[in-house]
Amino acid sequence: MKPGIIVLLNGTSSPGKTSISNELLTQIDIPFQHLSIDNFCNGIFHSYTDFINSTYPSIETNGAEDGQLTTQILTNPLISLYYSTIKLFSAMGNNVVVDSVIGNDKWFSACIELLSDHPVIFVVVKCSKEELARREQLRGDRMVGLASEQYDNVYCFNEYDLEFNTEIMRSSECANEILNFIRSNKEYTAFKKLIKGKSVSK
Repeated sequence: MKPGIIVLLNGTSSPGKTSISNELLTQIDIPFQHLSIDNFCNGIFHSYTDFINSTYPSIETNGAEDGQLTTQILTNPLISLYYSTIKLFSAMGNNVVVDSVIGNDKWFSACIELLSDHPVIFVVVKCSKEELARREQLRGDRMVGLASEQYDNVYCFNEYDLEFNTEIMRSSECANEILNFIRSNKEYTAFKKLIKGKSVSK
């Protein structure tokens, strides 16, 4: 079975990845499934903690806050499961749009290891730190300054198939460029170059 295309949107919190994903989901020419790192990890994390709390109500925490300790220990395995799920969707023939935050070497290694043999369009979505902070304030569901903290680590790659600045491009325009790129049958080269380790500045 031919694997589905993975549109991997990489960016900090709040540059507009989800808005672009939603635009891709509403068009009908090329069908997509959507896997958001926030929705995936929050859903799995909450289900997991609910399971632990209900099944082992008397478990000792040794004075640690349950949420903090669980997050500290489980974050990296959850990220690996996230990319494994993307690979599964693609292997079943589904096109997948992914909004992700590749913010450290472990996450990047997991992404590369699991998706290296699948068709990946690597896309950067960004805007200025000032605009990110403004959007964080408007959203109200993000800590103001989170995107700025993530900025240098997330935007450290020198190779992308497509680059979008959402201060000057609308989400619909970004989605149309992705669709046009797919229709053009151009080779997806950025991810392959990153796999070889030639263009990563970490």
